[in-house]
Amino acid sequence: MAEMHCFNSSHLHTMMRQLLMAADTPHHIAEDVTEILVNANLAGHDSHGVLRLPGYLDSISNGGIQPAAEPEVSNETANTFRIDGRSGFGHYTARRAMERAVEKAKDADNCAVSFVNTGHIGRLGEYAEAAARAGCIGIITYGGGSRGRGGTVPFGGAHGALGTNPIAVGVPTGDDSPFIIDFATSMIAGGKISVAQSLGVDLPEGCIVDKHGTPSVKTADFSDGGFLLAFGGHKGYAFSLLTCLLAGLSGTFDSEQASMGSSTLMQVININAFTPLAQYQRGVRAFLDGIKSLPPAPGFDEVLVPGDFEYRSRSQRLTNGINVPDTIYRQLQEWAEKLNVSLSEDLVEAADVERYQI
Repeated sequence: MAEMHCFNSSHLHTMMRQLLMAADTPHHIAEDVTEILVNANLAGHDSHGVLRLPGYLDSISNGGIQPAAEPEVSNETANTFRIDGRSGFGHYTARRAMERAVEKAKDADNCAVSFVNTGHIGRLGEYAEAAARAGCIGIITYGGGSRGRGGTVPFGGAHGALGTNPIAVGVPTGDDSPFIIDFATSMIAGGKISVAQSLGVDLPEGCIVDKHGTPSVKTADFSDGGFLLAFGGHKGYAFSLLTCLLAGLSGTFDSEQASMGSSTLMQVININAFTPLAQYQRGVRAFLDGIKSLPPAPGFDEVLVPGDFEYRSRSQRLTNGINVPDTIYRQLQEWAEKLNVSLSEDLVEAADVERYQI
């Protein structure tokens, strides 16, 4: 197991913001990207947190991410729009898209958004939670695939053709623990492999096969041409294809290559358009609490519902700090030296501390 370094949330936020700004990311974009990364760590999903930053810095340096790009809205109607990320940070584009979608849903009862020219947008649950906080239901899918290219094998196939193609849904409950589902349609997210690599541990059984199609738990086998498996066999595979078809609304299909570029679709539903929000939230919370009151099965301490894990993790990590593997911390230090940036806690600002108040 790798050595760990523990940081409080405000210090980790400051470190990442400083690195991004030194890599020509404007302050307001760096703040958004950093907050979304820290939120992923706080939610217990380290696969989408600070671990991602070195890769983003690499992408900026090689021209893959345009750090100062501002997204542009086009093809707009009363309850739809298309957003062009202009090869900038997907996190920033997705947050702006969700904010606009909520505004439009409040006026037109629902809103759907398709994305173009946007790379990785981080943890989808971030945006599902934002919709729920606004008294809406948020549905986010991210999908892509290509014949003969992709990290996930289709059910019954011998070669990868799909991405991890996640789905997230957020539903308000009237309290600080909204109902949130957020999962890849592969057995695990690709970032979970990066987490295992950074910790020097094996993967759970049943998640990957090596390049010959043999089941494996070794991250090295995945890196050497292996593939992820879809969750639930043919059912997860079908969900993965669905994310691609929804993503195709952005116009990314390539019929000649039998492929499509990865893209996002967001939908926001205004609950008040159907039933009073307060009444709905009371009903949701009562229903979920009824499920949680069931006796646990042998080997379990309690029955949980989606969103409980993230809420508890956030509370615990705000108190106890966020652990960063030494392998990742050393990469941050290397970037700090390249960019002539200090990672000192002395740079933490009052606003950074206030942002992560318990």
